[in-house]
Amino acid sequence: MPSSEPVRLGRKRALPVCPNPLFLKWLTELRDEAKEKGLKIQHTYQKAISSLNKYPLPLQNAKEAKILQNFGDGICKILDEKLQKHYRENGPNAPIHSLPEGAPPPGRLDNNNLAPSRKKNAAGDQAKDKGGGGGGGRKKKREYVPQKRSGGYAVLLTLYRQSQIPGSKGFMFKMELQAEAQLLCDKSFTAPDLGSKYTAWSSVTTLIQKNLLLKTHNPARYSLTDEGLALAERLESAELENKGDEVRSEGAKEEEKEEEEEEEEENGPGVVDLTASDDEEEEEEKEGERASPVESPLTETEGTSLSGKPQSSASGRTPTGGSRLLPGTYEIILCVDFIETTGGSHHRKQELVKELQRNGVSFDVRKLNVGDFLWVAREKVAPVPGQLRAPAGRELVLDYIIERKRMDDLCGSIIDGRFREQKFRLKRCGLRRPVYLVEECGKAASHLSLPEATLQQAIVNTQVVDGFFVKRVQDVRESAAYLTVMTRYLTKLYQNRTLICRSRELEGDRGIEEEEGGGNPSCSLISFAEFNHGAVKNKCQTVKEVFARQLMQISGLSGDKAAAILEHHSTPHSLLAAYDRCRSEAEKEKLLSSIRYGKLNRNLGPALSRTVYQLYCTGGALS
Repeated sequence: MPSSEPVRLGRKRALPVCPNPLFLKWLTELRDEAKEKGLKIQHTYQKAISSLNKYPLPLQNAKEAKILQNFGDGICKILDEKLQKHYRENGPNAPIHSLPEGAPPPGRLDNNNLAPSRKKNAAGDQAKDKGGGGGGGRKKKREYVPQKRSGGYAVLLTLYRQSQIPGSKGFMFKMELQAEAQLLCDKSFTAPDLGSKYTAWSSVTTLIQKNLLLKTHNPARYSLTDEGLALAERLESAELENKGDEVRSEGAKEEEKEEEEEEEEENGPGVVDLTASDDEEEEEEKEGERASPVESPLTETEGTSLSGKPQSSASGRTPTGGSRLLPGTYEIILCVDFIETTGGSHHRKQELVKELQRNGVSFDVRKLNVGDFLWVAREKVAPVPGQLRAPAGRELVLDYIIERKRMDDLCGSIIDGRFREQKFRLKRCGLRRPVYLVEECGKAASHLSLPEATLQQAIVNTQVVDGFFVKRVQDVRESAAYLTVMTRYLTKLYQNRTLICRSRELEGDRGIEEEEGGGNPSCSLISFAEFNHGAVKNKCQTVKEVFARQLMQISGLSGDKAAAILEHHSTPHSLLAAYDRCRSEAEKEKLLSSIRYGKLNRNLGPALSRTVYQLYCTGGALS
């Protein structure tokens, strides 16, 4: 048998020698000193060492190193000082591109030159490298495991438990996921801690980056990946083990208590502690208070759906209900879009604010993603002792929203296409009472780009065709008066109503609901955060939404007609496939003509059907 060759250890190819070993040696010493002292500048020195190792040419002085990455004025000045010292000690012609004999190789740690504590750490690292198995001395990447009771921990466990329910949909929306996961997390999913901008929901980004969580669709749906499912199973088993240990410890306590009672029966009653019974009674009372469902101004309605109907719990889990605001625990606030107070004609916009202040209207200026004015029911929250600001109360959006239009603004929005888009977004915002507040410009309307008759016709169409309530006023002062009257009317309308928070993601758009058999009317509203997030203009859109926007660019094709087409063909691919199935050109042109739309159930008609066919099926440019 041929003799076996000795196994070669280490690298097959030697690393190229650095042409600047002296600079490398000094940088290594600076890095090691900074590391011993625990200074963060050690990382800067390490980056400079890496850059110098990659540079293939010799440097004559430290100033030439400025062209390298991570070499700033500070490092170059230190190297220049060391270079001048080197020349003073070894002569002006001393070599700088070679090291003295016996010097340790630069860029590596030398145990003989380390402090005792660093020798111990280096020895430990060597032992780890030798005993590390087949990893070749490489450090094994740590697996990401979220801390117990953290946001990521709660999200993973909630999605896992939801997936184990028979017949579950396999995903959760944001609002329901936050509500369910909050029970497993010590930190709030909606409100950041004092002095921080992060909430427990911020950890969802980390879960997505670690490929543990999958975010799809719009509104967003969250589900576990295969890796996330495996990690969640481990977290759940650990949770069950902890609960088992707690149950076992409680059982041991019960056994000890029984043994003590048996000893008392055998040995007779011992010394009676008169204070013990009182303390135990107080503890039992406290436990009873904590367990009793005292209804606070903002409570969770467990065991009922968001509509107030009873809900059956699956697998022993309690369904999450909507938050509830009782009469007298909230106030009605007018919300003004900040665009209505800044930019443009500053004097005119400030006049609106001054009029509202003069009328004594409680309002709040904030960014609204759709509409110019709306009203919220804000929970009254008492300030917490020791905190600078009072905690933020829950806000539910009332069903009234106002889009304000001056005649010049209306003219501009019709020309650039914003007018139709704004009406479309107002219809889909989830609020049931949209209002158009039109300010007449008087004689100024005659000097606009469009004829006044066209503008008046657009206003009439907004009311008759689109179904918006239109309120005409003359100037800013009348606009402020209308907002004032509306605020006082809504305050009186909602003063005796119980408001229930619902989710558009779970139940869709629903109007005012009256509680059966009760004198206290209830109102189901969405939270301001969900409303404003759902109304973002430039958010990621689905193919269906983009297709609807394309259709609405066709002259004469309104939102109702586009919605009717989408019911039969939700994507362009679906529409083109339907055209391919047609046998003749005439059949393709009449494909959409019999689709019914609107309240009157009218047909789209052959003309509009032919226009859509020509748009999507014409090969060249449209004539």
